[in-house]
Amino acid sequence: MPNPSPRSLLDPERWLQEHGNYLYRYALAMARNEEIAEDAVQECLLAALESAERYQGGASERTWLTSILRNKVCDAIRRHSRETTMAQAEDVFGEHGEEEDAARFNRRGHWAVPLADWGDPARSLENKRFWQALNACLERLPPRLAQLFMLRELAGMETENICQEMEISSTNLWTMLYRSRMGLRQCLEKNDWS
Repeated sequence: MPNPSPRSLLDPERWLQEHGNYLYRYALAMARNEEIAEDAVQECLLAALESAERYQGGASERTWLTSILRNKVCDAIRRHSRETTMAQAEDVFGEHGEEEDAARFNRRGHWAVPLADWGDPARSLENKRFWQALNACLERLPPRLAQLFMLRELAGMETENICQEMEISSTNLWTMLYRSRMGLRQCLEKNDWS
């Protein structure tokens, strides 16, 4: 498919019509959450519209949109994991009166039932740095290799589905996954991410 003219790039309705199903399936495969996938596709289209003038046509339009979407999905997953909705809070705490609240604490004002372990803040920081490093290294890979890695390793998509979606053979997939893993390994080893 030839690259469209810069003028036609400014048509998010066409993007949605031509690439919407693909972008949604890709986001859903990564996020495994319909709401996050829908939001990420919308954010992708907005970001693409804002940056359409900088698109030089070096990659296909779908590849360009997919690379934007990959970042939007990662951002949405991170954001979603940090946020707790009121519905989730009510599931945990329930709707109750003051008497039930008072029963949760002892006479000294401490929790009647010990709180769960809050975890290790140092380990949490280390995990955050790892994900930042991984995202930075994924950005350095060729877009197709990064996409295949994300679908297989992070989204857990089955080999057969990836091959069908990306229109490649399983042998080609495994070769490309090997290259992406080696590229990520070299990037992570070569750079100091602390």
